[in-house]
Order: sequence, then C-alpha cells, then structure tokens
Amino acid sequence: MTQRHFVMLCLLPLAIFTLAFLALPLARLIMASGESDAGWGIYLQILQTPRYLSTLVQTVAVSLAVTAAALVISTTAGLFLVRNRFTGCNALLSILTLPLAFPGVVVGFMIILLGGRQGLVNQIVPGHLVFAYSVFGLFLGYLYFSIPRVLLTVMAAAEKIDPALEEAARTLGARPHRIILDVLLPALAPALAAAGAIAFATAMGAFGTAFTLATDIDVLPMVIYTEFTLSAKIAMASALSVILGLVTWIMLLMARSISGQTVAAGG
Repeated sequence: MTQRHFVMLCLLPLAIFTLAFLALPLARLIMASGESDAGWGIYLQILQTPRYLSTLVQTVAVSLAVTAAALVISTTAGLFLVRNRFTGCNALLSILTLPLAFPGVVVGFMIILLGGRQGLVNQIVPGHLVFAYSVFGLFLGYLYFSIPRVLLTVMAAAEKIDPALEEAARTLGARPHRIILDVLLPALAPALAAAGAIAFATAMGAFGTAFTLATDIDVLPMVIYTEFTLSAKIAMASALSVILGLVTWIMLLMARSISGQTVAAGG
C-alpha cells in the first residue's frame, strides 16, 4: 500500500461523516426552504414580515450583547487568575466553569429561581421585580453559560504571554492601562476573536434556555421550533434555520479573518 492510498484510507471515515451528517442534511435543509408556495421568495418574505425580521434583529442583538459582556468579564477574570495565584484559586476557577456542566434548561430554571415571580430577587426587593422572562433574563441565561467558554480560552492564551513583555513596558514607564491596551490585548486578540465567535454562535443557537425563559419574547430558535412543531410550516422553519446558520457562519468567518490578520501582524 502506497502512502497516498494510506492517507486516503485514513480520510475515508471523515469523508463519510462529512457527507452523511453535514453535507446531505444541510443540502436537504436548503432544498426544503424552497418547497413552499412562495418558492425561494420565502427569504424575501421573511425580511418583509415584521415578526420574523424583529426576531432576527433581537436574536442578533442579544447574542452580540452577550458576547461583549462575556469578553469583558472573562478577560478581566482570566488575566487576574493567571497573574495571581492564591489559596482557593482552583476552587474559584471550578466555580466559574461550573455552568459547563448544566444544560440550557437548568440554566433557564436557575434564572427563574433568581428573577421569576417567586424568585429570590422578588422576595428581597419590594415592588414585584420580575425579569426572568424578559430580554434581560434571557441575556443573563446566555451570559451564564458563555462566561466559562470564553474564560478558559482567554486563560489558555494568557498563560502563553511572556511576562517579560509586561515587565519591559513597566520599566519604560508605561502605566497599567497602557500595558493592557498595548501589550496584553494585542497578544490576546486572536483568542478573544475565537472566544467571541464561540460565544456568539452559542447564544444564537441556544434552545434550552430560550425554551425555558422566552415566554414573552421571540428568538430565532424558539420561532423555528414553533413553526416546525405547532404550525407545521416546514419550509419557513427551514428558511429561518438557514438564515440563523448563515448569520452565525458570517460571524465565525469574520472572527477567523480578524484572528488570522492579528496573528500575521504579530508574527
């Protein structure tokens, strides 16, 4: 057996998986979106329907807000944990990454216990403060499981930064905020872009948390679910799924481009 045949044999399982579980289902999803009376005009119909358009905008806006908040919180916490070792550091890191063990439904239930009608906040603060079923509650739920993903990525990248670079900047008289802006953030840029893309993609497609919390608001995963199960609008559900995937793919592509350009500039 030649080396070429051996390599092709090793790639055969990957090719089968890609065709059977990625290419064919995706092709069928795209074809199904054009099987309504509107044909391929269903995509224009989505943009012209206020409910679908507002749902798309709201889903993207919440995902972007979650991504920005997760990057700020996780970058701050990650740099602190990497640069400072203290008693209980590992325990704190374990607590911060605990949401990775919970499915979306459990995260949503925890937000309800916090900000629901019988939640902790409503019992402590007078005035019936209920936010679990609002956009803010959904934001908190998405943020809860986005922070660990971003945190671990940032920490892995921060551990590879040479401390001598920061020391040299201090020696030259750079203030702490200049060290962060001129040394740490450029070095972390590829990791931040990758982590941000993961957070955005996760928030865009999260269903369990939205299923638990989104009773008064619409997000794309919930609309796709209702169109498919309750209304039996297979074409509309397929078209909305394609749009969701396309928006997420564009964001991932942009993050990859930014990350690649940063690496090239830094190397």
